Amino acid sequence: MLLLYIIIALFIGSAGSVGLAGILLLLEDKKLDTVSSYLISLAGGTLLGAAFLGMLPKATDIAGNENFVFRLTLAGIIVFFILEKAILWRICTNKQCERHQNASAALILFGDAFHNFIDGVIITTAFFSSHSFGILVTLSVFAHEIPQELADFGVLINNGYSRKKALWYNMLSSAAALPGGIIAYYAFDSAEKLIPWALVISAASFIYIALADLVPQLHKKTRIQDSVTQIGLIVAGILIIYIIKLI
Repeated sequence: MLLLYIIIALFIGSAGSVGLAGILLLLEDKKLDTVSSYLISLAGGTLLGAAFLGMLPKATDIAGNENFVFRLTLAGIIVFFILEKAILWRICTNKQCERHQNASAALILFGDAFHNFIDGVIITTAFFSSHSFGILVTLSVFAHEIPQELADFGVLINNGYSRKKALWYNMLSSAAALPGGIIAYYAFDSAEKLIPWALVISAASFIYIALADLVPQLHKKTRIQDSVTQIGLIVAGILIIYIIKLI
């Protein structure tokens, strides 16, 4: 039964986010930009909330060692920084390039497939802790994937893909979450001692994504009105996680 819950969560966290992002593409460019900025703020809050209110406390309870959790979290953030430097979809020849402005369609799809595979592992690990915690993490993955997928759609369309073709290719790369989750399910079924490690590394991943990828995008808008909205949505994302954790 647990495997069924995990498969449903993997579908929601990956394919569900791609589907919703595809629907949002029907909006006018100006409205789409506004909605996307709202989603980025909300996603930042849910990622930070899931990491600090869910994953790290849970890992501390299981491991019974705060020093282990803090040190591994720090190490995880450094590792993700190094990985992000090395992964192909970040490579470009222009010194002032940005991730989605110069990346090719093939590299974007490859990078997303890898990222979704890791998301599958994270979701499965969370369900091994508890069903409610699995739902919490799935929601966080779902929230941060939507703005990510919207940006990827832009790259594919700019590379000559039709909106329909871009949607199908993104669906294909999102499917990588399923093997990631299944592999983690059978691995952790016989290695429960690794759960605290997986939770801490997952938390480090969420913290890194929120602070390194999402926050810089929010700082592109500096008007007081935009800033107040961003802060409100970040807090709302954290509150959503807090409420789910109480259920």
